[in-house]
Amino acid sequence: MPAPLGDLDELVLLAVGILHPDAYAYAIKEKIHAETGHRPALPTIHTALYRLEKRGMLRSEMGGATSERGGRRKRLFSITNAGLAALREVRTTRNYMWSLMPAGGTA
Repeated sequence: MPAPLGDLDELVLLAVGILHPDAYAYAIKEKIHAETGHRPALPTIHTALYRLEKRGMLRSEMGGATSERGGRRKRLFSITNAGLAALREVRTTRNYMWSLMPAGGTA
């Protein structure tokens, strides 16, 4: 069984899925901020992207050069089947744990 996803890895995978086919590091960082209010640092996003790619949950390719980036190319990410499976597993586990929570929770 693969290692479970951390919260940041889960958010990065979800952002990649939402942004595809335009999922690159800065856009992923901004999407996470827009949807959660968290402000992850760009180097933290890069680290997570490469870690998830190494684990086989993401793949990447270089996009075309753009004038707004001074002719530099963007590394574009997409989710693999393994990444989708990991996200589904996280969702299933969270939903199960929520179903065990007593009505109204405990305070």
